[in-house]
Amino acid sequence: MKLPQPSPEALEQSGHLVAHLRRLIEGRGGWISFATYMAEALYTPGLGYYSGGARKFGPGGDFITAPELTPLFGQAIASQVQQIMDLSAPHIIEAGAGTGLLAADLLLELELRGSLPESYAILEVSGELRERQFDTIASKVPHLASRVSWLEGLPEHFSGALVANEVLDVMPVHLIAWRPEGIFERGVALGDEGQFVWADRPVSGKVADAAAALDRPLPSEGEYVSELNLAGRAWIAEWAERLEKGAMLLVDYGYPRAEYYLDSRSTGTLLCYFRHHAHGDPFLWPGLNDITAFVDFTAAAEAGFAAGLDILGYTDQANLLFNCGVLACLARRAPEDSVDYIRAAKAVQRLTGPHEMGELFKVIAMGRGIEQPLIGFLRGDRLHAL
Repeated sequence: MKLPQPSPEALEQSGHLVAHLRRLIEGRGGWISFATYMAEALYTPGLGYYSGGARKFGPGGDFITAPELTPLFGQAIASQVQQIMDLSAPHIIEAGAGTGLLAADLLLELELRGSLPESYAILEVSGELRERQFDTIASKVPHLASRVSWLEGLPEHFSGALVANEVLDVMPVHLIAWRPEGIFERGVALGDEGQFVWADRPVSGKVADAAAALDRPLPSEGEYVSELNLAGRAWIAEWAERLEKGAMLLVDYGYPRAEYYLDSRSTGTLLCYFRHHAHGDPFLWPGLNDITAFVDFTAAAEAGFAAGLDILGYTDQANLLFNCGVLACLARRAPEDSVDYIRAAKAVQRLTGPHEMGELFKVIAMGRGIEQPLIGFLRGDRLHAL
């Protein structure tokens, strides 16, 4: 597959990040974990993919998220967010808010329902994305902009609804290789010409404990490679400490553990995205590519449960949206024979189709003090699969 070429300016910026990564590897004895590499490639201030200035979302970026496809995504999940607020407190936090479209869509829909939150806070690590979110809110919901604020870090305490769409998949993952002679962590070193190369070391510490807990047999030959998202587990535990009453609604692509670590998935789930092209080389143009891994939703549930949260539901995106009334939102959109309706219906098909986002994307809810079943999981709940 031939990828489009970055501009000279983009390549220059990537070169600065490459130099930074080389210095980091040299300063740490010639090896860093892939989790460290991924964190630096995505989040190094001013140079990383999410902290630089490259356009990421939408047709002109590298990928399209559900809110970019249609406002019907936000309009539908507003039903679930509204219920969580009704059962806890009228506050929303969105983690990793992308361009701000989901925030705008949620606010408009909740206003229509007479259920506006008293506050809508956004937790965003990217300064560039914060600016885009601010502009989106100011453009699409200027009369509600006063309710929106940006957080510098996790709050000490929170009650209400926490929403995170495609956040866990971009948290740095450790790469693990099971080989006949043992379990290894795959990291990054420098080749003879200063290029990035893979380098394996025996697992140790928390990574070794987590890998051993999977209880995967060693292969008789070859290797089995996959990921461990320890950062995602820690992130959920941090929120659990702060959540007094309410629920977290996490949407992402992934599998329960029994499917995540299938024998047939022997090369893992790591993917990179550049201008809507998926590829498997995280060393190509660091800082210009998104780097992602599918989510182990069993691990997410375990992290929440261990931190004292109730696991309130787990299903695919299609069931969540249907349960939350996405078809009713579509029906009020426009006359069925209109171009706008047909376009919106196609977007809903993409969000819910079993061979598109509907099955690939999963949703997990976990919370504290929520005594009623959540409407998004009334049909099609897959808790038993975790």
